[in-house]
Parts: sequence; C-alpha cells; structure tokens
Amino acid sequence: MTEQSDSNPDAVRRNTPGQGVRPEATAIEPTAPDEFGLVQVWWGDGKGKTTAAMGMGFRAAGHGFRVHMLQFMKGGADSVEAVRGEYNAIEAMPGFSFENLGHYGWAGMADGSDEADHAKQVAAGIDRTKELLDEAATADLTAPLALDGPPEDGVHLLVLDEILYAVSMGLLSESAVLELIEQKPEHLELVLTGSHDEPTYLTDVADLVTNVRKVKHPMESGQRARRGTEY
Repeated sequence: MTEQSDSNPDAVRRNTPGQGVRPEATAIEPTAPDEFGLVQVWWGDGKGKTTAAMGMGFRAAGHGFRVHMLQFMKGGADSVEAVRGEYNAIEAMPGFSFENLGHYGWAGMADGSDEADHAKQVAAGIDRTKELLDEAATADLTAPLALDGPPEDGVHLLVLDEILYAVSMGLLSESAVLELIEQKPEHLELVLTGSHDEPTYLTDVADLVTNVRKVKHPMESGQRARRGTEY
C-alpha cells in the first residue's frame, strides 16, 4: 500500500482519478441518444433486476431521453404498500413514466388471487407493448422527444418489467416475447426483466444478458419487504 504523504483533504482528493472535481448538474432538456437500439435481459434469483432497469431509466432520463416502464405482474402483495417509492420518484423525474398492469397477488402462489385474472393482465400487457412498439416505429427516435409527452408519441428506452416471470409462470409463450423483440424499432433500447429461470430463448437475440444471482437474502431468515429498499 502506498503511504499518503499529505493528509490534507484537498491533496487527497487531487490524488483520486477525478482530481476532486465534482461535475455540476445541468438542467434536463429533451435530447436524443446517439447509440440506443440494443436488447437487454436481466434475470436471476437475486434481488435487483427491476432496480437495475429503473437505474438505467433514471440515468437515461437524466440525459433528457424519453423513458417508459411497463410493469407486468406487479399489482401488489400484503408485504408492500400500494404506492411504492419508485413510483413517487418516477413521477418527479422529467421524461420518465410508468404504468402497472398487474393485480393483487402472484400467479401460482395460492394467495387467493384469481389465476384467470393474472392471465388477462398479461395478455393486456402484451397488447399494450405492441401498441407502444407500433407508435415508437412511427416516431423519430434519433431526435429529442417531449419529456412530458405520452409514451404513445415514442420513447427512447422501454422497460418491460417482470415480463420474463410471465413466461416462466406459463402465462406467456416464449414466442410472444421473441415477436416483441422482432417488432422493436431500430433505435429503441428495450429492457426485459424477471424470471428465476434462465431465458435461454433470448440468448441469441439479446445484446446484453445479466444473471442477477442471489448469494444471501434476508427473507431467508424471515425478514419482510422493507419500505425504501424493496418498495
């Protein structure tokens, strides 16, 4: 380890890669990405798939890009509140919007929710996704988009949150997801999340595939979802 010869805080900061200079935040104005158009897949048994997708969404929105998140299968459970922290944060972020198509409970969990309703919600989610993809295909995604415009006017980044869980739970076919990817406009960045099971059917068509792996989780010792970390 190299000894620090000068303990002065300014000197220490100057020895860091950033030279102690903090970039100044700038006002968010509509802009367009230079290189969007990839397909990203985030799957695994670990916590953080949705969090990672939303993090990218906030990063993109911070540059003035138009972002929309469409959530499958996240209508609620008795372990979380109806309004989650991410919804309030997205609402306050220019250029970032979301919609939730799930309903109370989880498919296949014997929690009293109606399995037929789960299937209907997933079908509605697919219809909605196709609509958004069609509209994005008619928009100029290489140009800035109004930050307060509806997602039907086009988005630069579309997150299909938990869609892969719908496949692993038998509510959606693999071919249906592949058709959505085929329908994707050239310059739209598409992010798909969910599933503890590896979505091998996406390996050849996705540009980025990340396995979010669980090493340890507090729920294994009985910890319930916590406000501010899980919702």
